[in-house]
Amino acid sequence: MTEILSLTPPDRPRLLDPGRPGREDLASYLATGGYPAAPAPERLVESVAAAGLRGRGGAGFPTAVKLRTLRDAPGDTVVVANGEEGEPGSVKDRWLLRHRPHTVLDGVRLAARTTGAVRGYVYLSDPQAADAVRRALLERPPTVPVDIVLTEHTYVAGEESAVVRRIDGGPALPTTKPPRPFERGVGGAPTLIANVETLARLALLTAHPDAAVAVASSHLLTLSGGPAPSVLAEAPAGTHLGTLAGHAGRGGSAAVLLGGLFGGLYGDGWAGLRLDHDELIAAGGALGCGAIHFLPPGGCPVGAAADAAGYLAAQSARQCGVCVSGTQALAGTLAALARGEGRHEDTGKLHRWSQGLTGRGACGLLDASAHIAATLLRHFPDRVRAHEDGPCPSCADAPPPDGSRLGVTVP
Repeated sequence: MTEILSLTPPDRPRLLDPGRPGREDLASYLATGGYPAAPAPERLVESVAAAGLRGRGGAGFPTAVKLRTLRDAPGDTVVVANGEEGEPGSVKDRWLLRHRPHTVLDGVRLAARTTGAVRGYVYLSDPQAADAVRRALLERPPTVPVDIVLTEHTYVAGEESAVVRRIDGGPALPTTKPPRPFERGVGGAPTLIANVETLARLALLTAHPDAAVAVASSHLLTLSGGPAPSVLAEAPAGTHLGTLAGHAGRGGSAAVLLGGLFGGLYGDGWAGLRLDHDELIAAGGALGCGAIHFLPPGGCPVGAAADAAGYLAAQSARQCGVCVSGTQALAGTLAALARGEGRHEDTGKLHRWSQGLTGRGACGLLDASAHIAATLLRHFPDRVRAHEDGPCPSCADAPPPDGSRLGVTVP
């Protein structure tokens, strides 16, 4: 079971609003100021830039730059609301599509008007979310045609080139870049691919321009790990991870897996880190999609790294030989360490792989696996060396590292 928590002050617009339980219908969304008159495109881009809205899908790219690039692109353009969250520890996108479909579709409307798009898509793998979006489209027909595209739920299906490939009728697998979707995307047209939370915040800041900065800087987070229920939370930028852990019943955690699997592991000092893209990157982590997995007291970072690497190896698209061999080598070595069957030379191998495999795959999956190994070695060298002589009690009692312990249910 996943609980819902809002740390955003009640006088600010929120996506997680206790006063709006359940799925929003058209009447309830209109009552909150939804579907306002759209500002002039350039004015909206300027408002988004001034508010500092960044993408919520993982990379945190400035949204205004994306909007302006597509607006300046030649010919017709396309907008895609990307709701396929492949991170096993994230539920925010599916929750938004299930419970705030009009907010997301309002963001699609505004993005389409700003970029001059002639068609929109909502891309997802969750049937419940698809039903909610379908009902919302019937309640208020969109200003441009919007289609729902269902895909298989995998780690790589939400990667931007995989999104384009699937919408165009192919498999949801990444392709080599360039071109990137903003250059040549769905049907060959320049395409804006935006995470559904990004679009929801675009709609929210447009409806509440006086609170645009607060809206743009708040984050939806999935907090998990240990025996306590998982938590879907909304918190303002600058909130310390220790504060989040305390509210989520995880104040005694010794380490965290940051930002989904891509952010890697962090040890001493994690509680003092804040929700801030630049600060977390400078610390060697990443905010990513806002999934934060807290290792419970007594939990082992070697076991957590093996779990994450095992999941990523199983999710490889198997299109790049270096990804197949690299993820399998990392996962196998970390699993052996977790079992206490590692060898003394394994630390050197992990170090070489974590440095040499980055940037060599068609998507970020191999990078995520390499970064997990790199951050494990950086923050927990003593724990790694101890595992060369035998498993710790936590790892000895754990099930095989397949990533299943990282999963979270949608509230």
